[in-house]
Formats: sequence, structure tokens, C-alpha cells
Amino acid sequence: MKTRRLWSFSGGLKLPGHKNPSTPMPIVQAALPKRLVLPLQQHIGEAAEPMVSIGDQVLKGQVIATAQGYLSAPVHASSSGQVVALENRPIPHPSGLSAPCIVIETDGKDAWGERHPVENYRQIDPSHLRNLIRQAGIVGLGGAGFPTFIKLNPGPQPKVKTLILNGAECEPYITCDEALMRERAEEIIQGAAIMAHALNAYHCLIGIEDDKPEACTVLAAAAAEGIEVVPIPTRYPAGGEKQLIKVLTGQEVPSNGLPIDIGVVCHNVGTAAAVYRAIHRGEPLLSRIMTVAGKAVAHPGNLEVLLGTPIRHLLAQQGANIQSIDRLIMGGPMMGFTLHDDGAPVIKTTNCLLAGLHEDTRQPPAMPCIRCGACVEACPVGLLPQQLYWHARAKELDKTQDYHLFDCIECGCCAYVCPSHIPLVQYYRYAKSEIWTQEQEREKADLARQRHEFRQQRLAREQQQKAARQRARKAPVTPSASKAEKQAAIQAAVERSQAKRAAQKTAEDEPFSSP
Repeated sequence: MKTRRLWSFSGGLKLPGHKNPSTPMPIVQAALPKRLVLPLQQHIGEAAEPMVSIGDQVLKGQVIATAQGYLSAPVHASSSGQVVALENRPIPHPSGLSAPCIVIETDGKDAWGERHPVENYRQIDPSHLRNLIRQAGIVGLGGAGFPTFIKLNPGPQPKVKTLILNGAECEPYITCDEALMRERAEEIIQGAAIMAHALNAYHCLIGIEDDKPEACTVLAAAAAEGIEVVPIPTRYPAGGEKQLIKVLTGQEVPSNGLPIDIGVVCHNVGTAAAVYRAIHRGEPLLSRIMTVAGKAVAHPGNLEVLLGTPIRHLLAQQGANIQSIDRLIMGGPMMGFTLHDDGAPVIKTTNCLLAGLHEDTRQPPAMPCIRCGACVEACPVGLLPQQLYWHARAKELDKTQDYHLFDCIECGCCAYVCPSHIPLVQYYRYAKSEIWTQEQEREKADLARQRHEFRQQRLAREQQQKAARQRARKAPVTPSASKAEKQAAIQAAVERSQAKRAAQKTAEDEPFSSP
């Protein structure tokens, strides 16, 4: 590995890793469940549209729901079996609400449908390559779930200089990316090469925290020309997109901007491996590597899990005492969220499942803010968390935006160091959701106003047309012309009658002549 200059970002924390129980464990294939529950929406964007019915037999890899709109991704059957339900089921979401899902009863055969691997992706146009990745249903596996093909499309932006693969995995407990990098380095490297070809990027950097030396070594050994593995200091949240870009390149993503604005595109290492399988093997995104950990789990480790697998199925496989679990968290302890139902399934963005006992999850009561400023020092984005908290609490949403609320990456550093135990991130999420709701309401109102104005214009136009027709019907006929026509007609009839009688009289007056 080459020595490369690194930069630093402000704030951040040195957190206890809690990774030892699962780190040394190899990736294990999770058992096939009796039923798979596949939500139609497993990513950012619009939900997919079902294209199967109850009773249909499906094969592994078959498309069962198609993408709707540009910001969407299809859903595939993760194993063979029969569709037994199309209904709302609990999904992994902070709201705890249910959403439309396709339920497949597996047949145990795990029989594949047709697959169409690409022999040489370098001979394929980048736009066609992106379309293949889209058809494979691949979204970002780092947690955000943004459709991958969109991030591989630089569009009219300036040329992409750097593709960055994120292997930092900075949250405590989570080790699935590290396991993937150790065991499937070749897939990641070849996936990175495909991504670089689609973006026409100059070079690729893979950032890995330096507490994963084995993953760094294995990836560096597998790296091809133009791909550089870079160990970075272990400091949370080094795996944040903006923070990783800053550490590796020294560049800062502008406020309210995107990495592409500075010529950088960032993907997760798991996403790169999924791209490799889609192109080289013709396999859509059907499974992912995830960590199952927490004190309630007897055998923590990393599993390759089929999408749609119920969480309680995984907990049972890993020897968890479900009755003792006080709190289930999907994701890490800093940025994850509480699950309300262990029947919810694993989806594309599920990277970790934490099953905690009561003593692990007990939260001290929140106290008044003492204005210590610790949150400001910990914020990796350089925000003023305390001011954001006050304005969010007072529902002064305009002022939260003045303090760059939407630059907050919700890493949880501010809440972690808060001596008053104020759930600061929850306030920021509340403010963001309120602003998004207001934006949606404003858009609806604008649309309704436009429809009303269009209707008024249509009614006015129809009224004008109706009035014009009425005027035409009531328009007076020229009297002189009508009278002259009538007199001419009468005179013509009289003349025809007179001519007829004259002809009859002439015939009667003529003498009878014998033959």
C-alpha cells in the first residue's frame, strides 16, 4: 500500500468498537426461511409495482415487482416458491407502520430462473451498463438505499475524477463490510472496476479504517491498476460520505451540494460486490451480508441473508433468547432505529441487527440543556447543535434551516456527548420531517391552485363559445331578401300553373282525327 496524504475533519468521537465478538467469525449462509416477506419499497424513492398474483409460482431471481419512475428499483424473488399473499406487513422503519409486501412460500429447491451474465463489460456502453445494474435492483448497501444506477450516471456534471469505495464501517458492533472485504475482496475490486468504467472515472480509492488491518491487506493484494486501498484513522463518523471524502481528498462537499459537484462519487464496498455479481454472474440483488450482534445473541456473527427473511428467523438461528430482548435496533447504535416487530424482514439496507438486554438499552431521563457546548465540539459537520435544538423544539423551522439543518448527517455525536442526555437527533429528524411535510403540502396547494385556475379558464372559454352560438341563432334575417324570395317563389308557382292549364286547354280544343 502506498503512503498517501490524508486530511482530517472537525469533531467526531473515538467510540468503543464492540466488534470483537463478530469480527473473527466467517460469513455464514443464513438458513432458508419458510416464508419470505419482500416489501415493495426497500430503498429511497418510489415503491415498485407488483407483477405477480397470489398462487403464482416464481423462480429465484425472477422480477416480481417493477420499478415505478426514475427513482425506483425492481424487486426480485430471493428464492423459488409460490406467492401466497400480497398484503400489508410490518416493515423495518422507525414509524413501525406496515406497508405492501409480496409473501413467497419457499419450496426448498432454491431454483434459479434465467440469468444473463456479461462476458466483457468493457465492450458495453456505460448507459447500457447502468441499465443492467438498474434491472438488477441494486441500491446502496451502506444504509441509505439510493438506487445505484443513478449515482453511476454523472449526467451533464463535470467529469468524475475519483470513485471512492467506503469500507470505513465506523459504527460500533457492525462488522459485515469487514467480513466481506476479507472474504470477497476480488468481487469488490472487480465491482469497483465496473463502476469506474460506468463513470469513466480517473481512479478509485477504497477507504478503510486502520483498525481493520487484515481487510486492508487482502484488498490491497487484490487491487488492480488504478485502484488504491487507503487506511484512514479510526474515528467516528469517518464512514460518513462527506467525512470520508474530506479525509481522502481534502475536498469538502458544498452545503446542500453533492459529491458529484466536486467530481467525486462514493459507493459502499457491498454495493461494488453486488454490481460484480449482477454483471459477471447475471444475479440480481437477492441477499446481503449483515451483522447480528448484541448481548441477547448467543452466537454473534456475520450472515449472508436472503432479502425478505424475517428477523425472528435470524435471531433464532443465532441463539437469541427472544423473551429477554428489550430492544431491537436495525443498524448501529448511533444511527440505527428501534424495530417494533421482530416479524419485519431483512431488506436491501439492513446492515446490522442489534438485540439488546434491558441494562444495555436503558436511557437516562433527559435534563435541561446547560449550554456546555460539548455538542458543538463533537459535531463533524461544524454545525451548532444547541441552536438547532432550541429552534426545533420551538418549531421555528425557518430558523433551523438558517442553521443548515439539512447538512446534519444524524451521526448522533452530539447526543452521545450531551451530559443532559437530550435526544438531539430526534429533534432534528422531527424538524426535517415537518419541513418535508410542509413542502409536500405547499406543492399540493400549488397543484390544486393550478387546477382551479385551469378550470376557471375552461369555464370562461366555454361560456364565451355558448354565448357566441346563442348570438348566431338570434341574429335577424334580412326582411327584404326573404320577402323577395317568397314573391319570386309564388310568381314561379303561378306561372307553372298557368302554363299547365294552357297546355291542357290546347289539347282539348284540337279536333279528333280518325286513323
